[in-house]
Formats: sequence, C-alpha cells, structure tokens
Amino acid sequence: MLEFRIDEERCIQCGECVVDCPAGVIFMEGYPKVIDEQRCLQCQHCLAVCPTAAVSILGRDPGASTVLAGNLPDPARLATLIKGRRAVRRYHDRDLPPELIDELLEISCHAPTGVNARSVLFTVVRERAMMHKLREHLMGRLAELKEAGSFPHGLAGNYLGWTVKAWQEEGRDILFRGAPHLLITSAPADAPCPVQDTHIGPHHLSAHRPWPRGRYGLGRYFHDGPCRLPGARRETGHSRKPHPGLCHGLWRTGGGVPPHRAAGSGPGQCGQVVTSGRPWGLAGAPG
Repeated sequence: MLEFRIDEERCIQCGECVVDCPAGVIFMEGYPKVIDEQRCLQCQHCLAVCPTAAVSILGRDPGASTVLAGNLPDPARLATLIKGRRAVRRYHDRDLPPELIDELLEISCHAPTGVNARSVLFTVVRERAMMHKLREHLMGRLAELKEAGSFPHGLAGNYLGWTVKAWQEEGRDILFRGAPHLLITSAPADAPCPVQDTHIGPHHLSAHRPWPRGRYGLGRYFHDGPCRLPGARRETGHSRKPHPGLCHGLWRTGGGVPPHRAAGSGPGQCGQVVTSGRPWGLAGAPG
C-alpha cells in the first residue's frame, strides 16, 4: 500500500505533484489522487515538491522532513568540497563509534538508484578486529594465487604482485591501506542499473563529514579489487551474487590525514551537440 494521503487543509491544489510525478500516476480530482499504485516508483517526489507539506506517501510525515531552504551549502563551499575531495591512504588504528557508522549507513540509503530500484546492499565490516582477520585471509589468498601464476597480465597483475610482496616482506597493507572499516556495495544482476548504483552509493558519502573540523573527520578510499578476490564475499557474509563483472564500490573510513588544499585538474574533455545545417553530431569531442 502506498498510503498516499492529502492534507486538504494544507493543499492549495497547485498541481505540482501531478506535473512532476515521474510515473505520471497522480491526477487531480478536486485534490491529487494516485490512479495506479502498481506504476508508482515510490520515489516520494510528490512529497518533496509539495510547497505546503500537504502530501504524505509510504507513511512519511512531510512535516518531519528536512526543509531545504536555508539548509543547503552555498555554491562556493560546495565547489571547494568537490575540488578538495581526495582519497585517503593513512588511517588511525581505532574503531569509529558504532553510532557514527549507523549514521553513515542511514545517509547512504538516500543515494539515487536507476528507476528508484533501491536494491543496493551495503555490507559493512564494523570492527577493526574483524577487519584484521579479513585482511590476513585475503592477503593469504593473494599469495596462493601469485604462487600458482594466476594473476592477470598487465597493470592489474603487477599491482597484485606488488601487494603480496609489500605484505610478505614489509607487513605493509597497500590493498586496504590499514583502514579500520570496510563497506562493500552490490546489487542484483537483474537490477536496472547495478553497476551505476553500486558506484553512486559509496560516493554519495564523500560529501559527509569530509575532513576533521571536529572530532570525527573521515577519510575514504575507493577500490574494486578486493571484492573480486575468490572468497571475499563469503568471508564478509556477503552472499548476494552481483551483476557479472560488476565493480563493487568500496569505502574505508577512519581518522585520516587531511589535505590542506585542492589539487589542480582539468580541463575536462567536453563535447556539444550541434546541427549547423548538418546531421546531429558532437563537436569538440575527442575522436
């Protein structure tokens, strides 16, 4: 049941929820009404665009939702956040508070997914002790694969070989970088956009608590290699079979060593769609 309800005292019959409904299932019959619940994407866009908080769906109270006006970062600060995001490869060897991990996981569920499928599974390693056991197991498995000559050729094989050597000779972890926690994302093979969804999910967290101003500045490091290793899903209790060839998004967090300034990048490769008396095509694009 959608539990689509209209507070008639608040509703001004502006029709915004009708016009903006992605599935086109809301119509005006005096007040807004859903005519086909099966086609509803459950995206709650109707609740979000209602200017008077008159729309409730899926049992959500619009009055309890965060009001965006006055609570969004200004463009300059947002640009600084985007430019200053860096991968962190040094971590403090201590656990994050469980309540902070719960907060991050709750935020992650707000990441967009294709067709609002919301089928991404977030599998987390919460304790540093468990992370140590997982690290040792996977490093041992990598050593077996290296000994059997089973590494792929090229850059990936060289990187894995370097990983084993650093671990065996120096005790240095260049796979997990010593992070105390791990987050693995996956989606079912039949999800509309499994690869995209599993990448968007962990990256969505990059904007939250990016660097230490207070007590819990967080660092992140994304890597799809570990979850491709044989036994990785089994060892984490991660039983869902992902889309073949899917790159899992990995997120490691802990008190990191923050950068002090944004690094240069760009210019990006951009193209534009043009006509100019000829068939549609791209101008300014490489190739």
